[in-house]
Amino acid sequence: MGFVTGRLLRSGFAAAVILFLSFAAGIAQAQSAQLPDYVTKEYGQPPAVPQGDLSPAMQFATRVAFIDSVTLSTWDENQELALAEIAKSKDPRFVWLISDLMRFVPSDRIQKSLSEAASELLGKSFRSRHNWGDVTDHLIAWDIPAPPDYLRVKRAIFTTVLEQWDPIFVEGDIDWRLVSWGGVLIDDRPYDTTDNGCNCIPAADNPKVSSAEDATWLKDDDIVFGVEVNGEYRAYPRRIMEVREMVNDTLGGRDLGIPYCTLCGAAQAYFTDALPAGIKRPILRTSGLLSRSNKVMFDLNTFSVFDTFTGQAVTGPLAKKGLKLKQATVITSDWGSWKRAHPETTVLLERYALGRDPDFRNGRDADGPIFPIGDVDPRLPVHEDIIGVVTASGTPIAFQRSTAFVALARGDKIAVENVRLALDAGGIKAVDAGGKDIGSHQAFWFAWSQFHPDTKLWTQ
Repeated sequence: MGFVTGRLLRSGFAAAVILFLSFAAGIAQAQSAQLPDYVTKEYGQPPAVPQGDLSPAMQFATRVAFIDSVTLSTWDENQELALAEIAKSKDPRFVWLISDLMRFVPSDRIQKSLSEAASELLGKSFRSRHNWGDVTDHLIAWDIPAPPDYLRVKRAIFTTVLEQWDPIFVEGDIDWRLVSWGGVLIDDRPYDTTDNGCNCIPAADNPKVSSAEDATWLKDDDIVFGVEVNGEYRAYPRRIMEVREMVNDTLGGRDLGIPYCTLCGAAQAYFTDALPAGIKRPILRTSGLLSRSNKVMFDLNTFSVFDTFTGQAVTGPLAKKGLKLKQATVITSDWGSWKRAHPETTVLLERYALGRDPDFRNGRDADGPIFPIGDVDPRLPVHEDIIGVVTASGTPIAFQRSTAFVALARGDKIAVENVRLALDAGGIKAVDAGGKDIGSHQAFWFAWSQFHPDTKLWTQ
């Protein structure tokens, strides 16, 4: 999407804007909730936030600045006047819409106007030319509320950019403030069209596999994600998963959906069969959207959105049915260790990597998360690997992988409630007291702790 600048003002519109966009004084200010010290140390104190609905003047300004600008593909004096009135409103809730627009605007001039408005509303000076990430980090860290009617306006922005997102942006158990564009388009290709190209991150459906012996293209130190179902083992090489990010597969007689979020260092495996009556197998796809740097996945059949970390449907028909996918364990290991422990394993064919061999962790993401995540629980570094699991009582718990690995290797027992950690094929898995798989996976600390803010952190 681009903006066409320099259009003539519509007849009489400037006068109408000046007359109609009067600042509504006397709005009661709500004091922000007490923030952790580590948040205010990094971001400072948040601004006061008004309560209540927007005045008619601010509703009009919202339409002109954030809806007309995209639906009419224009940015002229009308938008500048509307944005100026919004900046004078002292209502930082508007900055969520400014942030949404900033994500798509290619013009330096418009970026400058949006950045200046955000600075005035948040009481901060943003120094870089393109400030979307910095602005959004502040909004998330301060937990600034969204403006009234936020989803409708945000939906207009996003669906004007890409109409295929239309069924995605609906009400549900999802915080739409935190959803942003990941820089790629939606994968809405029909099921089992793995080989069809797309301008997206292409999921692999029903991938072909080989034996370990025939997988000569893999080196022993290559990272793989290992899954076992009903005594059958399969390795999903990270090299492939960093290109595909989603696999719909069948293993051990069970259907699986396997998302991998490169930004979160998290591969997960969800059972997509044995569902309640009337629910068709979900076909998981990548939407092109992110929530706090975690991929937003959806079901191709219903366009229901899932929380990628929990498997809970949060919008659409599947959310209305309360569907939560059960999780199988994913063991992050190296190919050499995995195939020695499980020589009968199968592995995806090299061709699914599409000739690519990225290493995002040590390349693109080496300096930390590249998308806004706001504040991060300071108990561990952002990219520290953890093993995450939810106990029988519903308590999420994270085990620092490096520390747990050393402890298990020397024979220590690690147990919390019903959870027992065990070494397996060069990685770590969680089982119950009887040795039964209870569904665990590895992830970066920042991701696990943000999707499980009440998580406990295991310490020796």
